[in-house]
Amino acid sequence: MATKKFLLNEKDIPTAWYNIVADMVNKPLPPLHPGTKQPLVPADLEAIFPRVIAEQELTTERWIEIPEEVRELYKIWRPTPLVRATGLEKALDTPAHIYFKNEGVSPVGSHKLNSALPQAYYNQKAGVTHLTTETGAGQWGAALSFASRLFGLALEVFMVKVSYNQKPYRRVMMQTWGADVVASPSNTTDAGRLILAKDPNNSGSLGIAISEAIEKAVKTPNTKYSLGSVLNHVALHQTVIGLEAEKQLDMAGEYPDIVIGCFGGGSNFSGISFPFLRHNLIDGKKTRIIAAEPASCPKLTRGRFEYDFGDTVGMTPFLPMYTLGHDFQPADIHAGGLRYHGAGTIVSQLRRDNLIEVEDIPQLETFDAGRLFAQTEGTIPAPESAHAIASAIREAKKAREEGRAKTILFNLSGHGLVDMSAYDQYLHGEMQNYELSDSEIEKTVSSLEKLVP
Repeated sequence: MATKKFLLNEKDIPTAWYNIVADMVNKPLPPLHPGTKQPLVPADLEAIFPRVIAEQELTTERWIEIPEEVRELYKIWRPTPLVRATGLEKALDTPAHIYFKNEGVSPVGSHKLNSALPQAYYNQKAGVTHLTTETGAGQWGAALSFASRLFGLALEVFMVKVSYNQKPYRRVMMQTWGADVVASPSNTTDAGRLILAKDPNNSGSLGIAISEAIEKAVKTPNTKYSLGSVLNHVALHQTVIGLEAEKQLDMAGEYPDIVIGCFGGGSNFSGISFPFLRHNLIDGKKTRIIAAEPASCPKLTRGRFEYDFGDTVGMTPFLPMYTLGHDFQPADIHAGGLRYHGAGTIVSQLRRDNLIEVEDIPQLETFDAGRLFAQTEGTIPAPESAHAIASAIREAKKAREEGRAKTILFNLSGHGLVDMSAYDQYLHGEMQNYELSDSEIEKTVSSLEKLVP
């Protein structure tokens, strides 16, 4: 059975990003200033972000125009293909139609460039010369490294130490584009030294890397901080994914019954799902929206909804989120981009209102799914994306058992060609699942300050 691709032209690249907050009946609770505990205003964020990004973070406008300079650069790889996974359908013997949006065709190999380009653009326009950021598995760090090079910005990346060691080629990608890459926690910041003093062998987390990157931005002249997930403006930029997918599914004569994205902080999940979720909110559609997260880092499935810091040390505003607690130390799974303690504020409110579904998936099941996808569709997926594939396989099997045709859409957020050490461990039986007890979660969530009204 031949693979079916649905391709758009450059003119079909969206001209505006979609902000789902405009259509939510229950808006996300406001982020709070960490000192006053009052709702943030854009000026509160200008110590780390340029004004335009600070305004995008808090806006309730429905559509935000994409700058023409950014849209021109999107044309390097956008629109991305929508592919019907006929080989996977056949292997599963399912009546379901499975489609995936292939964001792995970007120059950096993932969806992260959708937000890295506008963030670099807005900083350069504001006169910023240096950026700092964090990265888990390296997809975001690679994307911002390339974007910073295009806009003439210097960049320092704090890469979670376990991924720094597991994924050296992502580090090399960043360095090739000119970024300085530091294994986090490091001795270059007060935050890093504090963590290492408590635990010299700490393998790092996104929360720790965020603390280091923010500290360096605040202390370095003409430097701002850039974030690759979680926050509203990042989710906004990523909606080009779902907006394109809408048009492509229309070309295929279909509309999704189910939309799936893997989940760490929310960037690719928001990008694929929010444009479809808006039709649930305003048009009465009934599409099921599923966030697939690691069983070893289950903030949406087992976390608590509370105000929490977005970083480990406590340098960010208080964010209303489903969280495992900012002190939570995730297991050293290979889906490094999903090793984050909290969920973005928009997704957290949608979860609280039961407008999305969530599920956690063990590591071995994700690699089983990734291998089957590679064998049937040819593309070796990133370990993060394999969570979405595993969820899609679960749904396709349900469709087979029920004897019902369903249309399933998932986001292939990136390829896994620089994750081959992980696949090597999997193929040699050296990979394991990680069990997380209720008591382990309670230990880190019990200390959260009760700020939710």
